[in-house]
Amino acid sequence: MKGLSRRDFLKLCAGSAAAVSLSELLLPHLLEAAPASGNPPALWIQGASCTGCSVSLLDSEQPAIATILTDVISLKFHPNISGASGYLATKVINDTAAAGGFYLVVEGSVPTGANGMYCTVGETENGQTITFVDRLADLGSKAAAVLAVGTCASFGGIPAATYGGNPTTHGGPTGCMGVLEFFKQKGITTPVINVPGCPPHPDWMVGSLAHVLLYKTLPPMDQYHRPTMFYGRILHDNCQRRQYFDNSQFAKMFSEPYCLLELGCKGPFAACDSYKRQWNGVSSCILANGPCYACTDMNFPDGSSPIYQRYPDVKLPDIDASADAVGVTLGAAVVLGMAAHLVGNAVNGRLGHKEE
Repeated sequence: MKGLSRRDFLKLCAGSAAAVSLSELLLPHLLEAAPASGNPPALWIQGASCTGCSVSLLDSEQPAIATILTDVISLKFHPNISGASGYLATKVINDTAAAGGFYLVVEGSVPTGANGMYCTVGETENGQTITFVDRLADLGSKAAAVLAVGTCASFGGIPAATYGGNPTTHGGPTGCMGVLEFFKQKGITTPVINVPGCPPHPDWMVGSLAHVLLYKTLPPMDQYHRPTMFYGRILHDNCQRRQYFDNSQFAKMFSEPYCLLELGCKGPFAACDSYKRQWNGVSSCILANGPCYACTDMNFPDGSSPIYQRYPDVKLPDIDASADAVGVTLGAAVVLGMAAHLVGNAVNGRLGHKEE
């Protein structure tokens, strides 16, 4: 593949901003690298999900999603947009799997309880029920690579939540888990790329798949199998409201422009670049005046709940107290210190957008 080294690709993915769609930038290179035999086939299957990840991808505008699905890859099956249904759809899946060389995209967590009967995805010619567990095990063992899109597919997500942190109920009543955890239990060694988010940004999905297609290898990933080109930075370090955190100015109501830590923001634990990669080039949680709830974290949503309650273990600047005690700590003496700190930052030019 000419014109774009792997190093340049990683820089492009990590540096692209909201004003320019990553898929638009990558399209010429993907077309150049496409083999003479055609674009690689892909299958998209859904387990326990709300289809929000699909909606996020389908909202891609530059280029249109139809261009991505036909010119970048050859999407053979998707539960929401495929014209075929019933046996015809099942045949497309089986034929693609038999031919090999395909990529599998998984949306939604894997419900393992009741022998997989909490999620069925079709029937065989003999009328036997096909569970999502069996479908994933079969396709996952044959795929060239698996893209687990969304926090549900990556780590279990909302379907696996217990909302009480009880380890004996991990996975919830349906025994839901992420794709990688399921593969480990089944002894399936197909490489998995986790693209968490609730939902993930289209660039995270397109960029991760593009790396595999262009370079025939996995992108650099962290310990949770997340591509570091998208998940290698902490949101809090580059938040548009970071200067208010540095100056100990915290919003008491959502209408205020200050740091949202007291209103439940989990930005200090969120690994993603949504601070610059807005959905449709328009907005993100923080820009929409809402706290980040760390939906890319492996412990979401249990680790983020209650969503609108401040996290107790974040140390505040210039204050010897945790966020849980900030309401008491911000007394008259601290206010004087805050004022001095604010003036110092203004003089040093620190009041403004803080890049990493």
